[in-house]
Amino acid sequence: MHGRPRRPAKPEDEAAASAKAAKLRDLQAQVLQNHQSRTYTKEAIGLSFKLLEINPEAYTGWNYRKLAFQHNIKELSDPETIRSAVDDELRVVEVALRQNPKSYGAWYHRKWLLNQKLAPVDSKREFGLLDKLLKVDARNFHGWNYRRFLARFMGVPDEEELKYTMDKISDNFSNYSAWHNRSILLSNLLIQQSKGFESKQKIFSEEFELVTQALFTDPSDQSGWFYHLWLLAQTSTPDNPQLIASWPCNGAKLSSSLVKEKVEKSTLSSIWCPSLKERTVPIVLYFNEPVKGLHQSSVRLKSDLEFGKDIRWRALSVTDSGYSNCWATYLQIANECSSSQQYSVDVSIPCSDDIVSRSGSTYNCPVHLTFTIELISDEAQDIDLFDKPVAWNRSESFQPHENRESMPFDLLKITSALVEEDSNWHFERLSEEIDLFRELPDDNSKFVKLTLARLLLACAAIKSRGRSLIERKRYCEEAMGYFSDLIRLDPSHKRYYEDERSLVLMDKLTCDMETFMKHCSVKVEPNLVPLNHVQLCSLSLTRIGFAERLIWVQVLDLSHNSLRSVEGLEALQQLVSLNISNNQISSFTALEPLTKIISLKVLDLSFNEIGAHSIDTTRYICSSPFSHKVEACEAFEERRKKSINVEEYWDAILFFTCLKLAQLDIKGNAVASKEDFRTLVTMLIPSLKWLNGECAN
Repeated sequence: MHGRPRRPAKPEDEAAASAKAAKLRDLQAQVLQNHQSRTYTKEAIGLSFKLLEINPEAYTGWNYRKLAFQHNIKELSDPETIRSAVDDELRVVEVALRQNPKSYGAWYHRKWLLNQKLAPVDSKREFGLLDKLLKVDARNFHGWNYRRFLARFMGVPDEEELKYTMDKISDNFSNYSAWHNRSILLSNLLIQQSKGFESKQKIFSEEFELVTQALFTDPSDQSGWFYHLWLLAQTSTPDNPQLIASWPCNGAKLSSSLVKEKVEKSTLSSIWCPSLKERTVPIVLYFNEPVKGLHQSSVRLKSDLEFGKDIRWRALSVTDSGYSNCWATYLQIANECSSSQQYSVDVSIPCSDDIVSRSGSTYNCPVHLTFTIELISDEAQDIDLFDKPVAWNRSESFQPHENRESMPFDLLKITSALVEEDSNWHFERLSEEIDLFRELPDDNSKFVKLTLARLLLACAAIKSRGRSLIERKRYCEEAMGYFSDLIRLDPSHKRYYEDERSLVLMDKLTCDMETFMKHCSVKVEPNLVPLNHVQLCSLSLTRIGFAERLIWVQVLDLSHNSLRSVEGLEALQQLVSLNISNNQISSFTALEPLTKIISLKVLDLSFNEIGAHSIDTTRYICSSPFSHKVEACEAFEERRKKSINVEEYWDAILFFTCLKLAQLDIKGNAVASKEDFRTLVTMLIPSLKWLNGECAN
């Protein structure tokens, strides 16, 4: 524990451990029997105490005691007798905590007892217990968690608890739990605008000074660096969630026709919307931070086009508890609508208490968007774009897009140009921090380099609001240099630094029209509307970032990178063709975001690592694993009836069943070499025409 070396076991130690294990097994069997038979006698409860005294992690023992307590307390009416029963149960918890101060079951049982509110709580006893435990281990997060619970339960003001964290930090700068508790308390006080906490600038300036003392006292300690990271996040991001991009963008014209002559020319050229063929219009809203609460009242739609009544917003990239940066709804156009007409759609997002971020702040930046839909009646509606396989020929020179007016890049931006009143203070404060950390003597400290990189990126984000692009790029380039140094200095966290460097590179390449245009082109077929094409190849990208700047893209080439996931691409509801060949995708679960793109028809997965690993670790780290889907069982049963090996291909089944591809390339992956895989793919994707460059059927 905490780096203590283990001493070799002696024969007498092994004998004692064996005797203890035998006693423990016997006690567990008796307690389980009493639990199943609902025996709540004094002797039976005593056995559970003996079990928990030896092993506080026996959760069945704690659950049994809860049921026994509830059963026996019903027979008591005298307040003193009830209080004595509560005290006895609290003492059991204390005995268990002496055995293991970090027992989840023991701490939870104590909270449960207090929440029953059967007797007055002795606050002196409770806080005294915490003081003793935190003197032994000042960073015991179970104890700090219980202290937060107790403070709320007893109505202790946050200001008093904040002073307590200061006392603990003064005793030891390395107390991570005290720093963490301080961040929670300060967040509450600032949100509530408590007396003395009205000014964020004043409070955060003082906190920066405090944590800087800790960092300069011991630059190798992690606790202060994590608190500094929290302060940085509070200083560099807006107080309230903001809508930063949408699709269709304001002023966009979507067309159901592929024929160039049929589409009316305008400043922003009409964009072919592939889903209009099925009379579906996707609307995507992208926020600067995860939010929830999008519904028909918080996002108002108005149109002279008839849509289905049931308009539901769906989180595309789900984080914890249903919060998401990216939300979409799919408008179903009523069949009785006449063709060869233009229709307008208005999207309004007023200030709303329903749209809320994880920190509890609400949406207060009203936005109004308008776009038009052209429903054109012509014979070309049935034109087949995929009557021959789509070729990704990197040997041909990539021709950057020269006509800026035809690209919707600038119109995507909604609130990123808004400059907050206190942005100058934010920038000045962060600049001071950068100068300060550059003075630290240890140039090879990973904490110093990581913090400097994050400070530079925070400054870059603030500069983007004021459109100071030259300075922004300079900050990004310097931050990339620090991440390159960190990959060398701290190889155990190499993948994290590579991901962070990739995000900075994506930001640098897409932050302004002039730079991004070098990677944009149009894919033109004779007599057909050109498709917006972006090529981001051979950039050593390991992660996709700033997807909100790509939501207008229809053809995307990300080949010859080092991508391990495609998370973020789910926002690209216009995407028709995607090339992610020659990357490091190791499983179909890592591709799950692609199942949410309704327009995807061409997918190149060739020369990745799918099937090369016997254990699919991605399923455990993927943000939305297939294994959690309710419809999985039905899909598996249907495939078993067709003699498909579900156990071997479960992830492929769930992935391909969700797609309506016309072309798939998967050669060069280990899974593609299996004899029955081709048959499986053609069975799972009935719409497939081309597989690995050959006719699928």
